[in-house]
Amino acid sequence: MRGRKEQETRNAERNNDGERAINKFRVSDAVMMLVIIILCATCIMPFLHVAMKSISGNSYVLAKQVYFWPKGVNLDAYASIFRDGSLVSSMGYSVLVTVIFTVLGMLVCTCAAYPLSKKRLKGRSGITFLLMVPMYFSAGIIPTFVLMYDLKLYDTMWVLIWPLIYSPYNMLIMKTFFQSSIPESLEESAFLDGASNIQILYKIVLPLSKPIIATLSLFYAVGRWNAYADNMYYIKTDSLKMAQYKLYQMVASASEAQSVTLSEAAAVTSTPEVLQAAFIMFVTLPIICIYPFVQKYFVKGAMIGAVKG
Repeated sequence: MRGRKEQETRNAERNNDGERAINKFRVSDAVMMLVIIILCATCIMPFLHVAMKSISGNSYVLAKQVYFWPKGVNLDAYASIFRDGSLVSSMGYSVLVTVIFTVLGMLVCTCAAYPLSKKRLKGRSGITFLLMVPMYFSAGIIPTFVLMYDLKLYDTMWVLIWPLIYSPYNMLIMKTFFQSSIPESLEESAFLDGASNIQILYKIVLPLSKPIIATLSLFYAVGRWNAYADNMYYIKTDSLKMAQYKLYQMVASASEAQSVTLSEAAAVTSTPEVLQAAFIMFVTLPIICIYPFVQKYFVKGAMIGAVKG
């Protein structure tokens, strides 16, 4: 009986707290909500506008009548993209490069961050300083181009991978995570049981580091997927050009000549503006499909990596 009364008292207090929270809703809260809604709209509305253009009729798009709802719905632009083999193969090639780049990038980042997070590593301050130098200084485009040419990487797939797999920023985030989230007592216990550094890393540290691994993997994948400058500088063979660079060429050609260059097999029936919108959606969807699966790790990892440094 007494326990029931205590429970009822707690429930009454919770209800009172909820009523106070509702009563405390002020103008400042409404302003904050309005600002958040506006910021969300600035992210969603441009994407929605492009998506509606990609499935709308040519005449409506040319007349600037398409905003946030399609008119004259058709999928001719997407059909043209799939009939054009170069764009589809470029998408597959981009996925391959992004996957290889992300795997190698995470491997290099982990191998650099884990030793530097341990106090037992002699000279770790000096090594950390040297590894952070590329974050602030670079040789420039021309020396880098000469280096890539001398290393026989020019006009190969690996020129899009090797130069950028080490990221000082990502290494610093992972190093901070290891220092703040992995208890040293776990590693000491493993050492007493005879485990080596590599065994500790792959059997103890990495299984406990899923949030930061997912976060940095997304950083690597999105960074590589959206980059096209190195394609422009180091790649001349058409089959080695990634989808984002193809999109850049498409936009540039449409702006200059009011036409989009596709293969004859594509049988283009859409205007350049509609084709651009369709191709933008085509190259954006893979990242959109991946993000929901890593979102919970992404938020947690980004917050943990930002606490200490």
